[in-house]
Amino acid sequence: MLRWALIFLIVALIAAIFGFGGIAAGAASIAKIIFYIFLVLLVISLIMGLVRR
Repeated sequence: MLRWALIFLIVALIAAIFGFGGIAAGAASIAKIIFYIFLVLLVISLIMGLVRR
C-alpha cells in the first residue's frame, strides 16, 4: 500500500512539473489518503503484534 502511495506521489509531482494542475491535485490527494490508510494499518499491526506476545 505504501508503494501505491509513492506511485501516486510521483505521478502528482510529474503532473505538477508539466502543468497539469487537476491531475496533480487528484493524484496528490489519492496518495495522501492511501498513505494515511497505510499508517492506520501499520499501527493496528503493531498493536496486534504486541498483544499476541
